[in-house]
Amino acid sequence: MAEEKKGFFKRLVSGLAKTRDNIVAGFDSIFSGYSSIDEDFYEELEEILIMGDIGINATTSILENLKQQVAEKHIKEPMECKQLLIDSIKEQMYVDSTEYEFENRKSVILVIGVNGVGKTTSVGKLAGKLKDQGKKVILAAADTFRAAAGEQLTQWANRAGVEIIGGQPGADPASVVYDAVSAAKARNADVLLCDTAGRLHNKKNLMEELRKIYRILEREYPEAYLETLVVLDGTTGQNALVQAKQFSEVADVNGIILTKFDGTAKGGIAVAIQSELDIPVKYIGVGESIDDLQKFDADAFVDALFDIDTKTGQNT
Repeated sequence: MAEEKKGFFKRLVSGLAKTRDNIVAGFDSIFSGYSSIDEDFYEELEEILIMGDIGINATTSILENLKQQVAEKHIKEPMECKQLLIDSIKEQMYVDSTEYEFENRKSVILVIGVNGVGKTTSVGKLAGKLKDQGKKVILAAADTFRAAAGEQLTQWANRAGVEIIGGQPGADPASVVYDAVSAAKARNADVLLCDTAGRLHNKKNLMEELRKIYRILEREYPEAYLETLVVLDGTTGQNALVQAKQFSEVADVNGIILTKFDGTAKGGIAVAIQSELDIPVKYIGVGESIDDLQKFDADAFVDALFDIDTKTGQNT
């Protein structure tokens, strides 16, 4: 397991290479280029953070925190700010709760997100991870809107070795969830994992659809813990933040899955999402294989962003 974690950290470091070029290279030139800490110095830092998709609100908080630390510690050298900046980014990403309650009890995980973000793939990978933990998992193919979603999920179900309950294309998603709940109860499943369609351009329909699904789960499966995860494409930067906000308006979102981090220049969005929405990023995806979805660790993420060796604390 430690080996898998280490391999994943390496992939995360390489996946964030473009983001690092975007953000960290700029930082280094500022830290070495300025002889004193003044307004220009902070303005340059601000520009790099915003360009790195960390977002205006998170950037403002990070810099306010940094200024306070610099004043309190009487720091004069720009180079001495670097670790403070890293710590400040980590602090911004602190979210009160990132527990994985659904691993500890009978649960339903509802996965929502617009098409094309890697939602169905994430559901498949998550099913594989939970199955590897010895859990009995049932998949519900409740994204009946996209014809290929059911087939794609069936392939993942076979790969993960879990059962799948589906419906005809165009079927009522709530009826698929209803059937899947019956199956989960009959087979005493630990986790029912539901892939649902997400169509944000028609928010009213989406709200109705989700409400129906929530009602069925409350009525038919009250004993199960309910987790709602939103899948966002890490390469879309600020657009992912907008989507996260919109989904949190229509659903009780407990966490985020960020996908496609293998080569995005917009990795800073993970900071923005945790900081601005106070919703934890719970999983991060850096590739195609089933092991490329891992639990998100904000400290490890920032270390990977700055390519800091976690053992030595030094840049590698």
